[in-house]
Formats: sequence, structure tokens, C-alpha cells
Amino acid sequence: MKKKQKTLSNHEISIFCRQMSMLIKSGIAPSEGIDILLLDTSDSNGRIILEKIRQVLQSGEKFHVAVQMSEVFPSYVVHMITIGEESGTLDCVLDALSEYYEREDNIRDSLRSAVSYPLIMIAMMFVVILVLITKVLPIISQVFAQLGTGMNSFSQSLLTLGTHLNEGSFVLVLILICIALLFLFFTGTDKGHYVFLRLAGSFGPSRRLYQDIAAGRFASGMALTLSSGMDTFQSLDLVKKLVENPAVSMKIATCKKLILDGESFPEALQKSEIFNQFYSRMVLVGFRSGSMDIVMKQIADHYEKKTDRRIYTVIAILEPTLVILLSLIAGMILLSVILPLMGIMSNIG
Repeated sequence: MKKKQKTLSNHEISIFCRQMSMLIKSGIAPSEGIDILLLDTSDSNGRIILEKIRQVLQSGEKFHVAVQMSEVFPSYVVHMITIGEESGTLDCVLDALSEYYEREDNIRDSLRSAVSYPLIMIAMMFVVILVLITKVLPIISQVFAQLGTGMNSFSQSLLTLGTHLNEGSFVLVLILICIALLFLFFTGTDKGHYVFLRLAGSFGPSRRLYQDIAAGRFASGMALTLSSGMDTFQSLDLVKKLVENPAVSMKIATCKKLILDGESFPEALQKSEIFNQFYSRMVLVGFRSGSMDIVMKQIADHYEKKTDRRIYTVIAILEPTLVILLSLIAGMILLSVILPLMGIMSNIG
């Protein structure tokens, strides 16, 4: 059985769409554009994908069919390219898709940074404490024994813990490997990214961030679909699949129902509470002026900046907090043995 190729990353999709948009704007047909990309592509996997697309195009099929048959693009990309070909705005759609997936890639990078730094700091804390209680304390215990005394109860408890950890070092290594694999799963795979966002949405401190990401994704998707000529109801139906947030998906469903009941899009959007009052008023202005796609893009940009600020604020708080915590724990362990030792040495002197 032939193995299915992995779906392209957000970064790869953005680059492909950007390049094809530039070529099509220059008056080059998609089939010729793929030939040009093939000449400039050295990556073996990239060449395989482009060859598949070229073969389908040479058989007389349209560009969106070739993209779909390559089996490496999300259904959203295929759908939007189809709309672009049918409406004669393929270059604009590809340009908008490039911006959309570039924004998605930036969000993912920000989340990866927000997760990576605390985990690395926690791992460092764990290693330092582990070395102290498994390697340093036994040596100090021997010093106390040679001096004819013993450590205090706190130090003795840590020493006992260190002995147990040494005995179960194999299990400890397995736990560390599992944590590392879990980290790679969350930050390096699409499914892991989705699972992490779902978990983040269930905790109070991160729920607001999760909702902002989903609202920004909704605004970005609506900007793309509306600029491609789709009506608001179709756009809502398509964008609902992109947000990856059950709460926002339910709000989109409510918005669709209100539109079916006769509400205008701005009214339905406000009542469904997808955006706050400020952004809802922006949508109303855009609706009245006929520039809904532009307003949605501005809202998406605002949410992206807001998300970045929130993530950087969290990192800025966590960095000194974890360093202080590590220093306090290590200091407590060392002082619990050094102070009694200094007292013994001063008595001997």
C-alpha cells in the first residue's frame, strides 16, 4: 500500500501560495508556474509534490484539482483555490492564503516559545535538584559521619529520597524520556498542537488566550473568504472548521442561525459574542461601507498582536519566577547542610 504524504506545514503552504501568486500576477499560467518552481526547487520532497501537480495539470485538469490530488494541502486551501479559479481571482486568493498561513505559522511559533521556555527551565530545576540530592548530599553525609554526627531531619529526608531515586534511576530516565516525547508531540505535530490548544482551553489562566487565538483565526478566515467573493453565510460555514475551539464553533453556529432568522451579519455577530463590543462595532462600520474583508483583516491583525503581547508577558513573568524558585530550592538544600557543618567546624576550631 502506498504511503500517503504528510500534509504541508503552515510555513510551506504560505511560501507555495506566495510564489504561485507572484507568478500568476505576472501573467504566467499555473502549469508554467509549476515548471518554474521545479527549476528552483532542490528539496526532494518538494520536487515530488510539484511533479504530481504538474502531471495532473498536463492531463488538462484545473489547478485546484491538481492541488487536491497532490494530497498534501488542507481541504480549506483546495476550497479557496477552487473559488479563486471560478471567480477569476486566483492570484488574490493565493496571496490571501499566503498571509493567512503566515499568520498561523507566527501563532504556532509564539505558542511553541511560550511552552518551550518554562519546560526547559523546569527541566533544569529538576536536574539541579536531582544532582544535589543524589550526588552532593551523600558526600556531605559521609563528612558528617566522619565528624561523629548526623544531618538534620530535613537533610536526612532529602538523602533518603536521593537514595530511592538512585535505586529507581531506570524508571526516572523513562519518565524523562516520556516528558521529552510529549513535548515534541505538542510542539512538533499538527495533532499535538491541536491537543495542546484543547488542553489550554480547559484551564482558567490560558482560556482567554485560547479564545483570542480562535477569534483571531475566525477573523483571518473571514477576511480571506469574503475577499474571495463568498457571502457571509458560506464564509461562516467554511471558517467554522478552522477555529479549533468548541466554544467559538458554537458561537459561529449561533451566528449562522441568527442570520437565517433574518438578522444582519453585524447584528448576528454581536449577539453571538464572537468578538467584543469594540470589534463588533468595527464590523458594523465595515458592513455599511462595503469593506468587510478589510475590517476583518484589521481585526485579525489586532488579535495577533494582542496574542503575542500576552504570550511575551507570560514568558517575562515566568522567567524570573522560575529562576528565583530554582535559587531558593537549591539554596535551602545547601544551607540545610552547610550551616550545621559550619557550626561543627567552628566548635572543633
